[in-house]
Amino acid sequence: MKRLTATRIMLAVTLASQALGVAQAQAQRVTATIDAGRRSAPVTRYQYGMFIEPIGGLVARTLWAEMLDDRKFYYPVVAEGRDAPPPANAEGRPGVAYRKWRPIGGDDVVTMDPRDPFVGAQSPRVRVSGEAPRGLSQSGIGVAAGKRHDGYLWLSGDAGARVRVSLVWGEGAADRQTVALPAPGAGWARASFSFTPAAASANARIEVTGTGTGSFRIAAISLMPADNIRGWRADTMAIARSLNSGFWRLPGGNFLSNWDWHGAIGARDRRAPMFDHAWSAMQPNDLGMDEWMDLTRILGVEPYVTVNAGLGDANSAAEEVEYLNGPATSEWGARRAAGGHPEPYGVKYWNIGNEPYGWWQIGKTSLDYYMIKHREFAERMRAADPGIVLIASGAMPDQLHPREAKENASLESIAPKFGTEQDWTGGFFEKAMGSFEGISEHWYDRPEQRPDAPRDAELLEYARAPSNQVRMKAEEWKLYEQRFPAIRDKGVFLSIDEYAYFGAPTLKNALAYAMVMQEMLRHTDFLKMSAFTTGASTMDITPTASTINTTGLVFRLYGEHFGVDTVPLAVDGNSPQPDPKYPVGYDHPKVNAGSPTWPLDVIAGISPDGKHLRLAVVNATFAPQPLMLDLKGLRTRGAGTAWVLSGATLDAANKVGAAPGVTIVQQKAPALGKALIVPATSAAVYEFPLAR
Repeated sequence: MKRLTATRIMLAVTLASQALGVAQAQAQRVTATIDAGRRSAPVTRYQYGMFIEPIGGLVARTLWAEMLDDRKFYYPVVAEGRDAPPPANAEGRPGVAYRKWRPIGGDDVVTMDPRDPFVGAQSPRVRVSGEAPRGLSQSGIGVAAGKRHDGYLWLSGDAGARVRVSLVWGEGAADRQTVALPAPGAGWARASFSFTPAAASANARIEVTGTGTGSFRIAAISLMPADNIRGWRADTMAIARSLNSGFWRLPGGNFLSNWDWHGAIGARDRRAPMFDHAWSAMQPNDLGMDEWMDLTRILGVEPYVTVNAGLGDANSAAEEVEYLNGPATSEWGARRAAGGHPEPYGVKYWNIGNEPYGWWQIGKTSLDYYMIKHREFAERMRAADPGIVLIASGAMPDQLHPREAKENASLESIAPKFGTEQDWTGGFFEKAMGSFEGISEHWYDRPEQRPDAPRDAELLEYARAPSNQVRMKAEEWKLYEQRFPAIRDKGVFLSIDEYAYFGAPTLKNALAYAMVMQEMLRHTDFLKMSAFTTGASTMDITPTASTINTTGLVFRLYGEHFGVDTVPLAVDGNSPQPDPKYPVGYDHPKVNAGSPTWPLDVIAGISPDGKHLRLAVVNATFAPQPLMLDLKGLRTRGAGTAWVLSGATLDAANKVGAAPGVTIVQQKAPALGKALIVPATSAAVYEFPLAR
């Protein structure tokens, strides 16, 4: 009897404790106050942009459909082990490794002939002898079973040489297809071939061999899936079209500062390959401005072109403007028309230079000298097309520091840097105002471990870290507006047109990117453009297939459900974002991004038609979180709809050939009145009809 009484007492105490905990939780519930009277500029299509740069083989292995490396034979064809190592770049990064062409039939059967090369400095010459095949091959090629692959090469040589091309996808005698080419002649002639492998392989190879007498030469060989869209991969194009990007910034990047666009116009096969010293990589120059413009048309986005202000000059930039935008009657417009593009591309947005302030940049110079250079570029480019919008290459003091510096910038620590060589953005405002409509900023952050942090705190601080980069830019912009009133008077805007949070594309990283997106959407009054690094990084890509990854899902979620012409509303709250308790590493700004609704991050907006309230909420905790809403000047009616991005674990990812680990699920949202319960480890967009 005494034992039963004790049990009952313990149960009563437990129930009382639980009730007290619930009461305390209810008393401390986070409330977001949404004020319809305080509105920001509508979201534009430019706030979901993408950046792309041919870093080594990045584009060639992801978006461009070409399957062969070094197709124009920049490197000599030598036996394995005899390759000269590519030089490292200025930062000490080793050169890019490419699949190499190897001789067949002996180490010395292929020589590099500099006489009358079809393209570049040399063409491989193969001396044949009897019935033993001699030639060259490249392996490591990914092919899909039953899928046609179309190719061609340019051929010249002696009529006695019998030349064949084979695709080999296995070790068996039947695991190959061979196409006999027409007899070569003294002049270069194009020969086509097609293959449909019977089995998939990640290590297929292409062989070009000859028998008979004499010799033959080949050049500009190509192999692409037959379903390519004017040279671009059909599968990755379909994903990229779904990202609601608005614009793509191209064609670089560090690469741009040592690339001459003149060398990549005209017939693609006749463009000489070049060496990119920024990334220590060979580029075949298959991607010129016409190909980049075609990419933007395939994707249905606007092009945003960056011109070379590294080793480039103002005259070349003006010629590029005329090439892309000039009438067919102009000098460079006529060259564009001669290449098959009579109508101007009408590129509106132009960026002068890429990170000219950086010690890593080819053509890096001083602030004062670059101001002279920038103004000349602007004058020449506007003369070529007065209607273009120019964006200067700025850098705020939180980003500019000596090469080996290790600092976590705060507004106090960077105050002495304003107006110095470490303030390029301020330098533009002071010395070049009027020569640009917008100014760019770039930021990169790296995930770091917090081994001493509890589970929830580690996730929250990991997820919020990169959005602090955006908040720091916003805080500095306020200071610039105070120092330079012309910023507001002239409507100068900010473009964050390179940014990334390095790390595997998992659910954990998706939560961080969702917070980045929300922080950028808080500042639409001046932050008008942004471009994620890179467009290809929104996908998981193999040589033969692709799928959208978790980062891509973030763009899909916000682009579709908090998209163009949504009017952001002010969000206040009763729970400010706290200082990090477990700071790590360096180069992380000391600001606290997010809405005052900790541990949640909330943004709100009105749909373009004014009929719906939109809420976007990131819950980077392991428990569902209640959120109370206090609406000012708004009243919702009835149930709504929620689109919830989440997965089973933080490491969940989306990989080719596997079921998606992270998805966006549409579900009903109960009518507002009680707390809105936000699912754990999720980014969600809610939409509720508004009462009239």
